[in-house]
Amino acid sequence: MTYRVVSCWLKMLVRKVRANITKCGYNDLMSPDNKRNTKTDELKDLNQLTPREFNICIDADGMWFHEGGLISRPAMVKLFASVLHREANGSYWLVTPVERGTITVADAPFIAVALSVTGSGPEQEISFTTNVGDEVILSLEHPLTVRQPPHSLAGNLTIGVAPYILVRDRLEAKLNRPVFYELAKYATSNGQGELGVWSCGNFFLLEV
Repeated sequence: MTYRVVSCWLKMLVRKVRANITKCGYNDLMSPDNKRNTKTDELKDLNQLTPREFNICIDADGMWFHEGGLISRPAMVKLFASVLHREANGSYWLVTPVERGTITVADAPFIAVALSVTGSGPEQEISFTTNVGDEVILSLEHPLTVRQPPHSLAGNLTIGVAPYILVRDRLEAKLNRPVFYELAKYATSNGQGELGVWSCGNFFLLEV
């Protein structure tokens, strides 16, 4: 049932995009002289779209649900993840050229499920792969932070603190436990008694 509902929603978006192309003209939309191709106009258009509240949520384990039913198809999850945005106020949105709406995220929207390390010492590079296929290298552009989970999870004493890495545009991936344990194998001291890891010439703390 969930898959059929989500598929219908996506098909509706495709029909709307095609209708806009037919109305405006494909050549006009794709023309390099089209002033509406600027980033400012794109953001203005998005803000003019009537916001909706999609009944979609991502739980603390990075699982996606629609109307309470699990979205089990990886391709569908990746598609939704590709249009996920986070505003400065912390709200999460699915944004397409023709529709935008809020969703609920319990913790981080993505989960880091794999880790790889090349080199050693301060010049080593640590990269992570997320559950939706994103690959990010731990760096100043993609920093690692360790903090308490959201308040809704704070009552679970087995969680403690959790590590997060910035993927893109305020969207983070939480390291799952096996990845965090593997990362801890590369932990060292920075000479000031602080425990962390080196990546791309920068030191990232593994403690709060």
